[in-house]
Amino acid sequence: MKNITIILFLILATPIFSQYKNKMSQRPKVEVTGTVIDFDTKLPLEYATIVLTPLKGKKLTGGITDSKGNFSVEVPKGSYNISVEFISFKTKTFQNKILTANINLGVIPLKINAESLNEVEIIAEKSTVEIRLDKKIYNVGKDMTVKGGSASDVLDNVPSVSVDVEGNVSLRGNDNVRILVNGKPSGLVGLSGTDALRQLPADAIEKVEVITSPSARYEAEGTAGILNIVLRKGKALGFNGSVSANIGEPERYGASANLNYRTKKVNFFTYLGYNFRTSPGNAFTDMIVYDNLDAIDYYRNEKTDYNRERKGINSRFGIEYYLSENSSITGTFLYRNSDGEDIGTNYLDVLDNNLLLTESSIREELETEDDKTIEYNLNYTKDFNKSGHKLTFDFQYNESDETEFNFIDDNTTYPSFEQEADERITTTESNKELQIKGDYTLPIGENKQFEAGFNLNFEDLTSNYLVEDETIDNVTGEIISGVFANNTNLSNSLDFKQDIYAFYIQFGNKINKFSYLLGLRSETTERSIKLIDSNEEFNKKFTELFPTVNLGLELNDTESITLGYSRRLRRPRHFFLNPFESRTSETYIRRGNINLDPTYTSSFDLGYLKKWDKFTLNSSMYYQYSTNVFEMVQDEEYREIDGEETLVIIRTPINFGSQNRYGFEFTANYNPFKWWRISSSFNFFKSEMEGDYNGISYDNDDTSWFTRLTSRITLPGKIDWQTRGMYMAPFESALSKRKSMTSVNLAFSKDILKEKGTLALNVSDLFNSRKRRSDSFSDNTYSYGEFQYRERQISLNFTYRFNQKKKRERQGSYDNDGGDEMF
Repeated sequence: MKNITIILFLILATPIFSQYKNKMSQRPKVEVTGTVIDFDTKLPLEYATIVLTPLKGKKLTGGITDSKGNFSVEVPKGSYNISVEFISFKTKTFQNKILTANINLGVIPLKINAESLNEVEIIAEKSTVEIRLDKKIYNVGKDMTVKGGSASDVLDNVPSVSVDVEGNVSLRGNDNVRILVNGKPSGLVGLSGTDALRQLPADAIEKVEVITSPSARYEAEGTAGILNIVLRKGKALGFNGSVSANIGEPERYGASANLNYRTKKVNFFTYLGYNFRTSPGNAFTDMIVYDNLDAIDYYRNEKTDYNRERKGINSRFGIEYYLSENSSITGTFLYRNSDGEDIGTNYLDVLDNNLLLTESSIREELETEDDKTIEYNLNYTKDFNKSGHKLTFDFQYNESDETEFNFIDDNTTYPSFEQEADERITTTESNKELQIKGDYTLPIGENKQFEAGFNLNFEDLTSNYLVEDETIDNVTGEIISGVFANNTNLSNSLDFKQDIYAFYIQFGNKINKFSYLLGLRSETTERSIKLIDSNEEFNKKFTELFPTVNLGLELNDTESITLGYSRRLRRPRHFFLNPFESRTSETYIRRGNINLDPTYTSSFDLGYLKKWDKFTLNSSMYYQYSTNVFEMVQDEEYREIDGEETLVIIRTPINFGSQNRYGFEFTANYNPFKWWRISSSFNFFKSEMEGDYNGISYDNDDTSWFTRLTSRITLPGKIDWQTRGMYMAPFESALSKRKSMTSVNLAFSKDILKEKGTLALNVSDLFNSRKRRSDSFSDNTYSYGEFQYRERQISLNFTYRFNQKKKRERQGSYDNDGGDEMF
């Protein structure tokens, strides 16, 4: 109430001092300016109070900050005590300030005043998307369509990001995007990638940051850019939190709790969740095989039904200890354990060129999987007395273990029933990763800033692939049921080590309305691959420099332009390097390339931001030039399968040629009425590939685009209705053509129990249309296929908050552009 009282005092005191108006107006005046931010979140504080008390005289002068945290107060020359205040924050005071000329107090961070807080946390209802000059921020809490969902569902709703039906994440149509958790690589997205994202609950995520032109402080991995997943961590005083439960069809259920307890010196926070879900899916492929004269030889039609079950526990525990007012140490422990059972039943029909059935078979694959991840984090932060002067150290260690067992039962059903030898495949992967990171920030004067830091990353991964075939009696030719032998032609073991040593410096400056941030990063990579069975070892070491340039120009309070350049790379993961064959089927084989080198990309990004009263538009044009590109190429060969010569397709990655990518995108927020909000994003991109392999040209020129539209309407009875639609246009590569895809999500939400509880009904993929449909080509084949990983999902989610209270956001604050955070 203190700052409210001062505002009222300033208003009511005006008539009392009006007699001095003419006299004071004749004295020379100076302008006092600055920016007020939250010390913890670094976000601007709107409506903070600035009070100037003259050392001589009794007239108070003051003002309040705008939506960007900026203030400007004009006062007569003289000596003043200046105080900056905001409810529940500690007051910042400047004593005995002699004002003889215009002065900028710079960025003023205010810290939370723990003594003034009670045990009620105010939870702001942020909009789904915040637009900043350097990035876009997607706030998860406001999006009803991901309630009870996973991190994969969250990413699929983020501007500029698309997630295909198999869970592969792309940024601006480029699948080489670096995914971080709390600003660092994490075991949460380590070994299994897409499966790991499906296991991380949406309830554990606070926001996702989309960074398309990263500065030098970020690692150079990821030619498309960076997606930073920020996990929830409460800060309110006392004990508070929320619990959630969900149930759905196809069968799914889960429960989670976000808890927080804070004293003056210690903050405890935790997330604990359990989920069980089934994901029925389906696929089919119709293939035509041609002979050497390009005439149809035969038809091969496959249909697969998937029944998946997965359950898991996700937990995160953390302690933040405040060593002093300016320093703290935070430790977190993460544990995830999930297991699943998938059954895939494949029905195969082979027809001759007259469409007469010649062979049928059923191949059933039972897959069980067990994943475990343990992660330890330790962070030390020191804020020096000078605003923005900061030192941080991070230590992170994680272990991930994944065991996958596949049992394949293959039987011929036509023209006669024949039981084929069963097959067992066991894959075990163990990964250990250590990261040590330090960052130092030094403000120089009011508008300059120097940064330097290092990042050491050590990764050690072991992969074992065991293939066992059911034994066949050499005399009778009959299968010896239950007796398996190692298939040494396919089984293999690999040890992969990769150490990265990175250092960076960068310097930023703001000159009036123009800002620049220049950086240089060096990364040395040492890679070692050992084939354990043959005792062969392949080592590579390379050092590269990665310059970054980010420029910004504020044309006015509502309009700005940014220009960014960065050089980045794509290192091949271990599964791209493993030279042994791994099979998704007997006729479709994948093989790695142990000599694969990184891809290097130079990216340019030109952005334009414009704000109106009810409308915000953030648009950008981008261009990326990549060299040493590695892509999958396709070979064909005939192998004996079940006693017959059969065409087998082999895919492997190679480095070849170069690629140009350029495009245009925009994100828009529109608030036509208090009860209706609309947000949309659009991305248009073009890709040009040049390269040859084995005399085959892989030159490709393709154009595609995708768009999303989200509408949120408040219905009578304070029921929120949210609809999100997505359209992905057709796309063509050198080997395939992907057809368009459309999907719609629908959700309704209602606050109950005096706004302590929220009930949300969510329908994912309302029209059951989220399917990959594609045509594929090779020298001797043409095929058309459809794949649907997960069918339509309906879920009901309930959240209950205790010692928390909702606060409706202020009009217009949802599209804050963060224009002053140039660096």
